[in-house]
Amino acid sequence: MPRYAAIDIGSNSIRMEVADEIPGSSMKIVASEREVTRLGESVFRTGRISSEAMDLTCQVLVRMADQYKKLDVAGVRAVATSAVRDARNQAEFLGRASQSAGTVVDVISGREEARLIYLGVQSRWPITSKRVLIMDVGGGSVELIAGENGRMLDAVSKPLGAVRLREVFLGHDPPTDLELHRMREFIAEKLDGVARRFGAGRWDLAIGTSATAAAVARAIGGVSRSNGDRVDRLRMSAAQIRKLSQKLNSSDLAARRRVVGIGPRRAEIIIPGVSVLAQVLEAFHLGAVRYSTAGVRDGIIADLAARGVGTKRAQLNADQRREVEKLSTRYGVSRKHSRKVAALAVSLFHSLQPLHRLPLEMGKLLEAAAFLHDIGHYISDLSHHKHSYYIVANSDMPGFTNREREIVANLCRYHRKALPASHHPNQKPLSSEEMQVVVRLIPLLRLADSLDRSHAQRIESVECRIQDGTVTVQLLSPGDIDLELWAADQAAEAFRQVYKVPVVFARKRR
Repeated sequence: MPRYAAIDIGSNSIRMEVADEIPGSSMKIVASEREVTRLGESVFRTGRISSEAMDLTCQVLVRMADQYKKLDVAGVRAVATSAVRDARNQAEFLGRASQSAGTVVDVISGREEARLIYLGVQSRWPITSKRVLIMDVGGGSVELIAGENGRMLDAVSKPLGAVRLREVFLGHDPPTDLELHRMREFIAEKLDGVARRFGAGRWDLAIGTSATAAAVARAIGGVSRSNGDRVDRLRMSAAQIRKLSQKLNSSDLAARRRVVGIGPRRAEIIIPGVSVLAQVLEAFHLGAVRYSTAGVRDGIIADLAARGVGTKRAQLNADQRREVEKLSTRYGVSRKHSRKVAALAVSLFHSLQPLHRLPLEMGKLLEAAAFLHDIGHYISDLSHHKHSYYIVANSDMPGFTNREREIVANLCRYHRKALPASHHPNQKPLSSEEMQVVVRLIPLLRLADSLDRSHAQRIESVECRIQDGTVTVQLLSPGDIDLELWAADQAAEAFRQVYKVPVVFARKRR
């Protein structure tokens, strides 16, 4: 029963959660904390995270890290969303935040944020047989997610967060009619076409997540903040949300703070948040939405569990494999070839574990690189390994952290030609330890690729034996593999350089 920790650094607040992942059941929350930091205020106003917001965020992260470190977690992931995506001083913030959190902080794309939200909802409220629309109104952006039969189909992220909209449009309290009109027009413009993109048809269920949806649910249900869990799955009609929006639009801050269920800080940004929620329902012709307590933090924990972080799992899970296969297919890579190279790479990784001595989870990154190493051909056959690096390093890869993506990209970069050299700029995003992982995996990827040089899948499987200082690779094949043997001999030179041992190949017929 692995235990995981998640930190979600949003534009309005930071959330930390520690949970036990119980197979066949919903997760068990061990610790949870939320702190309003308004990280996005200065970003949406000036383009930079202010020193005050950065200091406060780091103080909160230190406190949250102290909590999860005491709880013996198998894995942790910290992510930053809309405000940090937009900040010009992003690098400075990430350096300080990572040190404070005790783990690398990833800036995630809107699509990855949406994927985590979807996983979070599914972890708390499994929905397998309905066409579902999920809307998450955050501080900096709104994520709209379409799902069906338990799988996410599509997602978009729009810059319609409550903090962002307040900073841009609302300068008076209560806001003027002109301010509200301009804000509504902006929301409508950003939502235009999203419903058509998701496709016509009836939505069986609409779900709202985030603190905005929670405040709306409490206000409509007449539930105080201390009893917030009572509104989980509460149904809110579009008419009720419009009525609440009209009431809040004409109320000053003091009056908004007196509304049951809306906290003092949430009252400052509730007007744009409710407006977005109401206009999403209108754009999708929805009569109601149900609230879910799930969010990015729950999705992080579900994702860590699905990826087997902290466990002895050396292969991609189904979602990760689906993503890398989809990416390789998009760039014209033969599916049969990529699958064969991936299978051979995983087999080599397991067989040669006594030699490379890498953690088992590194096998997943080798497998991903095996699927993606040839995508650079889409740009040019000349130096395609360098183009492969560029595409992978700059692609959105749901299910992989930014650091994992960089390792995969570097493996693609070195699947042929020269081995890593200190002057190569692609190594800069990686630490020396991560680069050592790349170096140890390069020979395995090269061997796997060479063993399907004909792209005819002639080699069925490989078996490795390490004996008397020599690695013997036995190749099981029913037919002619002369081209593969020639290619493997060429690739073996990198193996000898990295591992300082000879490698020989032997044919084994069925």
